Order: sequence, then structure tokens, then C-alpha cells
Amino acid sequence: MKIKLSILSALLLLLLSSCGEKEEKEKIKLSDEGTAVKKEVVEEAVSTTAETDNLQNKGVGPIKYVGLSGDIDQDMAIRGEELFKNMCSACHKMDKKFVGPSLAGITERRSPEWIMNMILNPEKMIKEDPIAKKLLIESNMAVMANQNLTEEDTRLILEYFRQYDQQN
Repeated sequence: MKIKLSILSALLLLLLSSCGEKEEKEKIKLSDEGTAVKKEVVEEAVSTTAETDNLQNKGVGPIKYVGLSGDIDQDMAIRGEELFKNMCSACHKMDKKFVGPSLAGITERRSPEWIMNMILNPEKMIKEDPIAKKLLIESNMAVMANQNLTEEDTRLILEYFRQYDQQN
């Protein structure tokens, strides 16, 4: 009788623990608009990201090509730094991980197009881009807020990133 009770208890515990795991996966949400990404989709993105050349990935969005000269436009970089401080620095630091990832060296890890597309439309990037999905996991599911910046604004921020990376 004790053996039957022990086996029944173990089965009940196993059943309850597996139900809780499924429920947790279904609770993951990305934004108030209800865009949901299941954990399995995000985990799949992590495995496919390793196969993707990060500098070749242009991301998902309107920016298909950014022509950059070798020289940094100082005026653009100054304006971009100001935008960054006002719009991005609550979550991003250049030299360390904060809410979002550290941005030092970003221009060496990501294409200019990817950077601008991520700033312009983080929701779409998180939904469709494997690198953005991986970053979401690394940031403990903290979704990057859409600051509704223009393409010109994002280009200024990109120039600030280029200047920072060149100096450091």
C-alpha cells in the first residue's frame, strides 16, 4: 500500500511540474500590444544566429544600405551623442551592460543597416531578426522601447557610435 501511495504521489508531482512549465512559456510577452514570442522561437533564433555573419545581417526594416566614408562627421557625431543621451542612455551604457547590452564596439559587431533598423523599429527586429531575438534573451526579456526616431536621427546616433568605437 505504501509503495502504491509513493508512486501515485511521484506521478502527481511530475504532472503538476510539467503543467507549470508549459504555462510559463505561454506567459512570455514582448510588449503591451500583445506581441508574443514563444520561448521555443527565441531559442531557435539563438541556434541560427551562430550560423549568421553578424556584419552581413542588415536586419529587418527600411534601411537597406548606408554609405559610410572612412572619416567621422564630427557635427553628426556630436548631435548623435546628444540624441543618445536623451533617448537611449536610460537603458544603454557604452562601456557596460545595463538594462540593454553594452554598445562599445557595436560598429565592429553589427552592420550600419542593422544598427539603424534596430533603433527605428525594435519590435519588428525582435520579432523577425535572429540577432535581435538572441539579444532579447541576453537582456532578460527586456524589450527595447521604440523611441520613434527618424532615419536622420538614427544616422546621427550611428555616427556617434562610429566615433566612440574609433576613439576606444
